[in-house]
Amino acid sequence: MKSKSTKLGRLFALVLAFVLGSSNAFAAEEYGIFERILEASGSFNDTTAALEKALAESKLTLHAKRDLTYTDKVQQARVYVITSPAYMEAAQGESPDTISAQILRIGVYEYGEGKKVHVNMGNPTAHAMVFYAGSKNYDKLLAAAKTAGQEIRDTAAKVPGNQVAVQLEPVRSEKALNKFNGDGPAKMMAKFRNWKESQNEVFKDQPENFNAVVARVEKTLAASKDKGVEDSSGWTLISKIPVGANAVYFGIANDYTENKCIRINSDFRSEGKAKDAPYPGVDHAPAMPLEVLVINDGKNVKVVQYGEMWRMQLYFWDSGYMAFAKNTLIPSIIFSSIDTALTATASAEPAAAK
Repeated sequence: MKSKSTKLGRLFALVLAFVLGSSNAFAAEEYGIFERILEASGSFNDTTAALEKALAESKLTLHAKRDLTYTDKVQQARVYVITSPAYMEAAQGESPDTISAQILRIGVYEYGEGKKVHVNMGNPTAHAMVFYAGSKNYDKLLAAAKTAGQEIRDTAAKVPGNQVAVQLEPVRSEKALNKFNGDGPAKMMAKFRNWKESQNEVFKDQPENFNAVVARVEKTLAASKDKGVEDSSGWTLISKIPVGANAVYFGIANDYTENKCIRINSDFRSEGKAKDAPYPGVDHAPAMPLEVLVINDGKNVKVVQYGEMWRMQLYFWDSGYMAFAKNTLIPSIIFSSIDTALTATASAEPAAAK
């Protein structure tokens, strides 16, 4: 007959195995808004050259690239703005206000001791869970997003290095991404708004003026001038991407925003921080560029930007609550800068008569 202690030992082992199994299962159900996909073996220049060659040979479409700017720039970081024709085809017929899910981004950056070069992506699966949560085609779109992610991984696999699959912070469950309206006590900073409620209207026009509004926004952004890391006003137009017949995405950036995002995100992080690479926040390169959307919903043409507190929490919550509390005005400053740039031209050059 087995001793009581042996039975208790086995019972404890079973309980422990169940707990660990549940924990692993839970972890497997969490998704980083970013995913590291390659630890490159070459230099930054060699890696970006190889990636650009691989992109040119892939079925993905490269729209733009940008080297991120920040003070004390001791680590290089570049973001690539891409789309997947197959993913876009799968999303045909979806509401035009969901197009942010279709804009895919790859980051290449120097990170950690020795400034090793890494490649990551804005995780298409996590983004689909946010923007397509209310779609009747959710399962189909989620599958298409996963396929798009694999397209990116397969492309990056042609770059010399070691393939990896590391979910990067912020990491959240599918349920949390579906209902994302901020994080923890900072939800009130984002006004408890989800992605749709966070699309703030800059101005609107009649549906027949869609092309005119797109042209005006493009002209505005192209004429804007970035004034450097110390001045929030002025923007650089990075990309213009039509998504279907009723929506256009404009990717914009400025040195001020990139500098703030990288440095603030790096302040309270320890992992990846080294003497020769003090800014681990460069791994958030695929959070850039910011968006201005022109959307024709059939009733109005709307020019919108996201509430920046909502967007900053989506991409930078791992900066820590203290970082958000310390820099509460930064999202508002960025938001106001975009709004001012767009409305100044809207006032000076009105659309066709209403």
